[in-house]
Amino acid sequence: MSVDSAQIQTTPETESTSLRRVVAPFQGPVLRESLSQLATSFGGFFAVCTAMYFAVDISFWLALALAPLAAGFLVRIFIIQHDCGHFSFFRSRRANDAVGFACSLLTMTPYVSWRRQHAGHHGIWNDLDRRQSGADIYSSCLTVAEYRALSPGQRWWYRTTRHPLVANVLLPPLVFLVLYRFPFDTPKDRKRERRAVYVTDLALLGGLGALGVAVGFDRVVAVQLPVITVASIIGVWLFSVQHRFEETWWVRHDQWRFKDASLLGSSYLRLPRVLQWFTGNIGFHHVHHLNPRVPNYRLQACHERIAPLCRIPVLSLRDGLRASRFILWDEDRQRMVTFRDVDGRTDRWFSKRRIPAQSVSTDPAYTE
Repeated sequence: MSVDSAQIQTTPETESTSLRRVVAPFQGPVLRESLSQLATSFGGFFAVCTAMYFAVDISFWLALALAPLAAGFLVRIFIIQHDCGHFSFFRSRRANDAVGFACSLLTMTPYVSWRRQHAGHHGIWNDLDRRQSGADIYSSCLTVAEYRALSPGQRWWYRTTRHPLVANVLLPPLVFLVLYRFPFDTPKDRKRERRAVYVTDLALLGGLGALGVAVGFDRVVAVQLPVITVASIIGVWLFSVQHRFEETWWVRHDQWRFKDASLLGSSYLRLPRVLQWFTGNIGFHHVHHLNPRVPNYRLQACHERIAPLCRIPVLSLRDGLRASRFILWDEDRQRMVTFRDVDGRTDRWFSKRRIPAQSVSTDPAYTE
């Protein structure tokens, strides 16, 4: 993996100011930015989808060629939904919930239940002793020792379901199209949350049904299915690479530290500008974990502010694509490894370069 980083600088600021205090000024929404992002994201999505409906009458393949662009706008809408779930997109909780629900009708992701699941992720990320929760399905992993303790059949199943083609291509559409239609991990006593899932389903059924009556159900399938499929694949990849990459940081609960889990256990995925725009700056995931109340459009500025204070590992786009191969956490070598590496075979993509474990200032001011 190629590595770039900002060098540690010992200054009075780094000695006296915590990272959270440095990040704090960036939390909170800027209304004009939020409204602008809503307009460009929803406007762009509907414009491209409309073009696809016209194009499908000419050629299905012409419409299909536009699907990645529409999916890009849909990913951006998902990031807005994500921010609404953190109550960082608007100051009003009611406004966040209203816009978040509106986004969910396009992303096919129930707003309330996903918000709870994701909040759970922010309490357990990169903690080896708290992986049992379903809130971390995108980023949790087995250790090498745990994998070796499985039966041959269990190892085969684990390898099969974690194969990049299965985990990153086949399963994401099933999650968004099928699994999210049910309150699969919502406790039975959370009746309101479970009901919200079915309300989302009914709204989707009504909206897509009305669209089908207006333009034809075959055209709806030809347009919407490729878009949600591509968007789901991109979305799941983004979430998995945020905490599962070769030189990440996983520890046992008694060793878990907020600052290290944020800066070492969360990726900075440096994307080309156009991809950064479509993914709502979520590549600055280390900043997001430092303070989830920083809206996506302020993440880059916040990153630039903290970069001189600490060393931040950087993943390129190529690194991010390769990251899906790193499945197991090796507690002895303190890095993610591939199945091939565990089996004792040489992986030509395996990098021997390693970022020093102590890559963040150890000043007490940074200790949670």
